[in-house]
Amino acid sequence: MKIPKSLHRFFWDVDVKKLGPQNKPYFIINRLLDKGNVEAVKWVRRNYSENQIKETFKNTRDFNPKVGRFWALFLQIPTEEVICLQPSYLKMRRQHWPY
Repeated sequence: MKIPKSLHRFFWDVDVKKLGPQNKPYFIINRLLDKGNVEAVKWVRRNYSENQIKETFKNTRDFNPKVGRFWALFLQIPTEEVICLQPSYLKMRRQHWPY
């Protein structure tokens, strides 16, 4: 399984040819669900199990909070179980430069 050329634009910061869907599933799922389009979402849902998608979503901080709320509703995951929606993380994101 390879990432389709039409989805390469969502991986602007990495060499897509070295990015295998089996060796970096959490990165790929996160990137495509957070920054992708309808085609990207369909590809993720065809190529990864619902459990793998849910685990990625629940355990990854890199989701935009608005996107996170959408996926929490769509995947029927309580927001308390989603790292990117936790109050401490949301507070940190609001800071301009947290360091």
